[in-house]
Amino acid sequence: MYLVCGEALFDFFSENDASGLASKVNFKAIAGGSPFNVAVGLRRLGVDAALLAGLSTDYLGRRLLQVLQDEGVRQDYLLDFAAPTTLAMVAVGANGSPQYSFRGEGCADRQLQPEHLPALGPEVRGLHIGSFSLVVQPIADTLLALVRRESGKRLISLDPNVRLNPEPDINLWRNRIATLVELADLIKVSDEDLHLLYPGQDPAQMIEGWLRHRCQLVFLTRGGEGASVFSRAHGSWSTPASAVKIADTVGAGDTFQAALITWLTEQQLDSIEGVKQLGREQIDSMLKFAVQAAALTCSKTGPDLPYRQQLDLH
Repeated sequence: MYLVCGEALFDFFSENDASGLASKVNFKAIAGGSPFNVAVGLRRLGVDAALLAGLSTDYLGRRLLQVLQDEGVRQDYLLDFAAPTTLAMVAVGANGSPQYSFRGEGCADRQLQPEHLPALGPEVRGLHIGSFSLVVQPIADTLLALVRRESGKRLISLDPNVRLNPEPDINLWRNRIATLVELADLIKVSDEDLHLLYPGQDPAQMIEGWLRHRCQLVFLTRGGEGASVFSRAHGSWSTPASAVKIADTVGAGDTFQAALITWLTEQQLDSIEGVKQLGREQIDSMLKFAVQAAALTCSKTGPDLPYRQQLDLH
């Protein structure tokens, strides 16, 4: 079982209004948040998964809980808080990339404290952390404490998924990511993340630095240009994106992340030792599986992550 840690929220997507009235804005609300999406994505791909998150007791929070129930995500690690649900207002650009505006200060998904951290049994094969829960308090320090406690005991994957709306201080992001990359076994990062974190610096150089710690693999996603992998043991190489008509790219990175974990789980290599022993051909297969999965999400509006059988049909 994989334990995903972090935020759960609702994305409010703006829609065109036929009336043209400036006083009227139409929205379509979809359950999301990067860790929430990864947990759902894992279940859809056939992996046993749970979410460690704070959920609001408000109407939207109960809807999030219902989605998790419907998708089969384990609820053992969910905590209820009498605080609002985070809202992410999303406007999709012409190229399909989302622009976010967050309403999250004091919301339920930020409320996790160190005393809320569960003891983890051997059934938890790995942990995934990512997105703005890494930097907003108090959950940021809570997740750091969890990762410090578990690093070296079970597989830890990290996706920075930098979002400057909920936390605009890029130095805070840099410092926290610098700490976490020393504790993770597998990292997925986008070229956009690296540009925000380290503008003007060579991505390959930054990633090579990460591989000097305990990390074995770093996957770099480049949107329509495909993805690259950097392996401590086997060097680096790239694969092109799958050809697909793009609706938007919302949830593509989360799908990529879930697919990486799924591949390892299916091969029974979802452990620290398993990742260390991967050969070049295995890593390439893992990379291509994740690229294929992400392409399916891009063909649909919003974070509508694929099911395992859909990947067998492509």
